[in-house]
Amino acid sequence: MTIADLDPSTLHAFAPRGPLSATTLAVLMNDDVAHRRDAMVGASRDAVLASDDPATDEDIQFTLFLLYACSYGSLEWIDPEWEWHPALIEARGILESAFEASLRRSVDVPDVPEPRSAAIAQALFDLTAPSPGPSLSRFLAKEATLEQAREFLIQRSIYTLREADPHSWAIPRLTGRAKAALVEIQSDEYGGGNPDRVHAEIFARTMRGAGLDATYGAYVDVVPAVTLASLNAMSMFGLNRRLLGAIVGHLAAFEMTSSLPNRSYGDAFRRLGFGPDVTDYFDEHVEADAVHEQIAARDLAGSLGEERPELLPDIMFGAAACLAVDDRSADHMRAAFEAGRSSLRPGNA
Repeated sequence: MTIADLDPSTLHAFAPRGPLSATTLAVLMNDDVAHRRDAMVGASRDAVLASDDPATDEDIQFTLFLLYACSYGSLEWIDPEWEWHPALIEARGILESAFEASLRRSVDVPDVPEPRSAAIAQALFDLTAPSPGPSLSRFLAKEATLEQAREFLIQRSIYTLREADPHSWAIPRLTGRAKAALVEIQSDEYGGGNPDRVHAEIFARTMRGAGLDATYGAYVDVVPAVTLASLNAMSMFGLNRRLLGAIVGHLAAFEMTSSLPNRSYGDAFRRLGFGPDVTDYFDEHVEADAVHEQIAARDLAGSLGEERPELLPDIMFGAAACLAVDDRSADHMRAAFEAGRSSLRPGNA
């Protein structure tokens, strides 16, 4: 699969990745499907039982993406009535339980720090400290071809065209200093009142400048489960109030590992001959996220852990899970690029 192989006429027609997503698509597109509760719940249980790892399972991760889209409204063809349908909520719960359990088994979570803001921030800075080894950002800056750079944008579009939305679910669940910190970060993400500076819109301009379709969901069929899992983890943490600590920890780690890679991504597109219409997104994040990381570590995660120490284990879990799922996606891309093959899946081309 290469970008040139993609047929624009089929980019918005999702193809199932197994029995579960086939059932889900049928339900979402046809309200008259008989016995939809039994079909959805049964297919979800069967998929979990058959999966070696729900965190990397194509059928499960694609289905979770579709079910979360019911709440985001990111796919306009999904009827809003599905958001709270009992069959879909029950099925989502089955899949989330399996996904969360997989992450808790596989993610290496550091020890819980003392419930003091400074100690929590330091633990997060230690966890997110840059490593000197191979990285996707360094590969893109120095070696990536034009097609590989465009594939990178396709993979990132699944989250970045909805940037900040998963973390915003936490706003009504926080109070005081932590709430103010999150709102401060999110205000920047949403342009500070200027719609042209909304980060998702800046990224859309980047995609268009690189000759890609910036319609949300255009490339869902060709991104693998490890990419969907990165967004799905955020959605799961954000949409479940019991996981408030995890979404806060996730955002802290996300912001704390953004500035340096974005500098390299901007350098990569400049090396390939692109101008500010493409590099603006990355340049914006070099400066913005250098500020955000301090707010996220100290005022958001630090103050929340200090005020509610019972959330500290999940704050650290969410941060570690962010690094783990994002590393899986980045390692998948880098391994494919270094081997001279596409990082995209065959999809519906």
